[in-house]
Amino acid sequence: MKYTKLGNSELNVSRICMGCMGFGDASRGQHSWTIDEGHTREIVKRGLELGINFFDTAIGYQNGTSEQYLGRALADFAKREEVAVATKFLPRTNEEIEAGITGQQHIERMLDKSLENLGMDYVDLYIYHMWDYRTPVYDILEGLNNAVKAGKARYIGISNCFAWQLAKANALAEKEGFARFVSVQGHYNLIFREEEREMAPYCAEENIAMTPYSALAGGRLSKHPGETSKRLEEDSYAKLKYDSTAGQDRLIIERVAELAEKRGVTMTEISLAWLLTKVTAPIVGATKMRHVEGAARSTELVLDNSEIAYLEEPYVPHKLVGVMAQNTQAAAADTHVWSVGDQKR
Repeated sequence: MKYTKLGNSELNVSRICMGCMGFGDASRGQHSWTIDEGHTREIVKRGLELGINFFDTAIGYQNGTSEQYLGRALADFAKREEVAVATKFLPRTNEEIEAGITGQQHIERMLDKSLENLGMDYVDLYIYHMWDYRTPVYDILEGLNNAVKAGKARYIGISNCFAWQLAKANALAEKEGFARFVSVQGHYNLIFREEEREMAPYCAEENIAMTPYSALAGGRLSKHPGETSKRLEEDSYAKLKYDSTAGQDRLIIERVAELAEKRGVTMTEISLAWLLTKVTAPIVGATKMRHVEGAARSTELVLDNSEIAYLEEPYVPHKLVGVMAQNTQAAAADTHVWSVGDQKR
């Protein structure tokens, strides 16, 4: 396993981050294909054996049970100081807004619950899961800074945002003396490369770590045409993101399969080896032992320039999907987040 610094932080993380969305009670959340605690423990233990020290979960994954499963596994199999744990918080609910719960109060509540789920005193990276257009960004930044000052989070990250939002948020944080975002978790893989337009060059300029999710496009970049899985069949959100472009994406997937056969490796290894040339640490979900083993092997595979160009050549522009498509609509309708000079309110 190879390791690197996470952006401008002092965290030394593995080049593969284990994504934990596939862990949790399948009866208690959005996904029906998640694995139980026993299988979670096996995957986490194997990941640690392979050198993975970076784990990403969220309070929203299966009603907090992903955090619980991960926390108990790490407590049994690793020393706390030897792993980097990231979790994420959701925007304020309608009920919280109506009750007058501020952004700062919301973040404190969310983080305290995540720490309880994880059985930990702090997280290494606390991530703003998706932009909250109904909460002033100052409130979010102050709440996150309070978490860092209290020692409950070492660093902060952001997910599902536009480059301009990250740039303005970090500029405001610098102006106010708040903690700045050291990482961004966006949607990026071989068949969805829209992050290359603005986010990737901005992050390179500012040394902000890119830790993309959906690194294998919900399994599409790890399976030969015709292969299937429980997740491919039941993950309605991934279908929403990828089904409409399946035709144009097929050529890229076929080239991944072709190159994998030529190099004598798996499609997972090819797809992640490509992504590792672009980002700090892709987030790779694992619900089977071969998933985590393939992800670890990808860090040893080096693609040459001609192979990279061959994989990239068929790509055509994609419309934004999922959360970012919703963000486009919300940003167009927004009138208050930046409307008064980002002042305290």
